Amino acid sequence: MSVKDIHIADYTYPLPDDRIAKYPLTDRSSSKLLVYKGGEIKTEIFKSLPSQLPSGSLLVFNNTKVIQARLRFEKETGGKVEVFCLDPVEPSDYQLSFAQKGSCVWRCMVGNLKKWKGGALVKNCEIGGKPLTFSAVKLGGTGMVHTIRFQWSGDDVTFAEILDSLGELPIPPYLNRKTEESDKKTYQTVYSKIDGSVAAPTAGLHFTKEVLSDLDAKGFGSVELTLHVGAGTFYPVKSDEIGGHDMHTEVIAVPLDTIKRIRESIGHIIAVGTTSVRTLESLYFMGCRLLKGNEDMFVSQWEPYSEEYDVSAEDALDAIMTYLRKNNMDMLHGSTQIIIVPGYKLHIVKGLVTNFHQPKSTLLLLIAAFVGQQWRKIYNYALDNGYRFLSYGDSSLLLRR
Repeated sequence: MSVKDIHIADYTYPLPDDRIAKYPLTDRSSSKLLVYKGGEIKTEIFKSLPSQLPSGSLLVFNNTKVIQARLRFEKETGGKVEVFCLDPVEPSDYQLSFAQKGSCVWRCMVGNLKKWKGGALVKNCEIGGKPLTFSAVKLGGTGMVHTIRFQWSGDDVTFAEILDSLGELPIPPYLNRKTEESDKKTYQTVYSKIDGSVAAPTAGLHFTKEVLSDLDAKGFGSVELTLHVGAGTFYPVKSDEIGGHDMHTEVIAVPLDTIKRIRESIGHIIAVGTTSVRTLESLYFMGCRLLKGNEDMFVSQWEPYSEEYDVSAEDALDAIMTYLRKNNMDMLHGSTQIIIVPGYKLHIVKGLVTNFHQPKSTLLLLIAAFVGQQWRKIYNYALDNGYRFLSYGDSSLLLRR
């Protein structure tokens, strides 16, 4: 059977609403940790993670930071319109866009679109004690997704400051509540650095500075990369077969030094979160393509299943490092649409720290690709033992043989 013929209905489980964690625990690291190794399952506390990791493990963290991407406007008629920033268009680089003064263009999802027939949405406010007029104009689009030009007065105000002042942190829709002030802290990892995500890499929410210090004290290495998590991470699979689902594209950035450390630790890589898995596995295909003379740093959705590469992970990573050094670059920039489903062969990742994911989701398919049909045993155990699910819930450490 082709991977495209996988029935999403085969990857579901009963998830009562009261098992979805609406808020995090006060102490992030006191959450439950399910440890799966060699077919066996046990319960630990997250702060014990350093004692559960295999010797020589290198942890790979996604250091993206969630932006306050939701902007709310009210028209003179009283109609309310929500503009949800997805990714930058002009300029297309995240950091350049956040640094823009006066104007920038983003691809956005528009809520209550029928209330916005045309013209500009305008919001008058104060930033830094100075009055400012902020507006949004539709440039075109289809469905709910439109290209929006933002403009504002005040030559010294950046778009990052606009979002920090006027935006709202976009917590997951399945929490069924409004964003609260506490979410600004709890829905960020303690190691978040690079603005760009509209959803948190939630496996990282369990880490505290104390846990990170304990990992370091016990001799475990760690590196960081960046994948900006898009709103597509919440999109349900609506097709009966996974082949009918279009994966979203996400931007990645990986330092040369990180790639070097990963290359030196092949066989011992522990990804923190599914976003780190998708980034790491995308590196493999980028390296394989470089070996064939193709410098396009984009991995399409089905490439892992349509292309046969007889290349080791080490050789693929060596190819990337050679390419970067040849071009005097210290950072790999690219994008990925990769979908990891049962039938996928993992090339780089050996272990995974992750939360418990929604039924019928691409994230659950990734877990099934990682542990096979044992995913049912793992999820049934979590349900039977009082684990809390989804973004603010408990976590797991999944170790492959």
